[in-house]
Amino acid sequence: MQTNLLAYDPAKHAQLITHYCLSAQPNERLLVGGSTASLPLVGEVHRAMLRAGARPVLRLTYPGQDEDFAALASDAVLDNVHAADLEDVRGLDGSVRIIVSEDLPEVDPRRRARLLAARAPLQSARARKKWSLTLYPTPHGARKAGMTPEQYEDFVMRAMSLDRADPVAAWGELRERQAQLIERISRADQVQIQSANADLTLSVKGRTWANSDGKRNMPSGEIFTGPLEDSASGWVRFDIPATYQGVMVRGARLEFKEGKVVAATADEGQDTLLAALDTDPGARFLGELGIGTNDGIQQPSGNILFDEKIGGTVHLAVGRSYPETGGTNESAVHWDLITDLRNGGRLLLDGEVWQENGVFVAG
Repeated sequence: MQTNLLAYDPAKHAQLITHYCLSAQPNERLLVGGSTASLPLVGEVHRAMLRAGARPVLRLTYPGQDEDFAALASDAVLDNVHAADLEDVRGLDGSVRIIVSEDLPEVDPRRRARLLAARAPLQSARARKKWSLTLYPTPHGARKAGMTPEQYEDFVMRAMSLDRADPVAAWGELRERQAQLIERISRADQVQIQSANADLTLSVKGRTWANSDGKRNMPSGEIFTGPLEDSASGWVRFDIPATYQGVMVRGARLEFKEGKVVAATADEGQDTLLAALDTDPGARFLGELGIGTNDGIQQPSGNILFDEKIGGTVHLAVGRSYPETGGTNESAVHWDLITDLRNGGRLLLDGEVWQENGVFVAG
């Protein structure tokens, strides 16, 4: 049993977000969005940004606010964003979104999909500015992860390198390790994912690999790209559960032909899976191939922000791609789904084994 558990420190977390993730500059208008459940961190980020000379803008939501919107809004309100909302986002220099794990009311997944599609222009406008996503630990998050609140706080602190005297230096070390991986995979045209849960081939020829070093996602620890949109061929089952719009989906299995999802099933949450894939035409194509590298995260916690970074896992995102990788797929959806390669799985680059059982074996 682990002793000397670290208590969560919102002030230290806020410093990392403000100065490392967003690099807040004087007079920048920076959005701080979060649930009322994350107020301790929201307050610390607000204070840190003010000390940096920035202009923080707070947007607080109550638990279940988006679900109420999806369930109760008229068709006209549900399917369209107001011009003023879009102009507000365009007037930002950057944003941080603080997520929490919380119980949410059930909503028709088709109405959720409509809301997400309507808000796509807002998401696109935010993505053109600097942005970051992070998590505030709550008791609900601890229960979801199967941990005590004290264990969960320790888990979050260590995953973000907040246990280190110099967290920024720790993220710099990770960036260097990932740069070495990118140097090799950038020379590959084809990636194969093979395991008891996958037989999938993707082309990454000519695409750029991103070194995710904690600036956008905190925590991070992955390299990723946008595979060629028509290249995915084969099938994959995602053995680590993933949440979509508050609904847990387990055992999702996707079959691809010429890049498109042509069949989809799930052991649990299949209606949600299908609704996500039917959000728009781009939702049935892949926008991301990511390889988890954070060996400090070894167990799923029920939160994608952490789970997709587990060292020895691969995640695939259906929907929107990141233009900086060369990806062109457009969608209101960007949903990461994870398959574990640590027990018999392999990654092959142009037919050469590069990773086996979650360990990189070739340079």
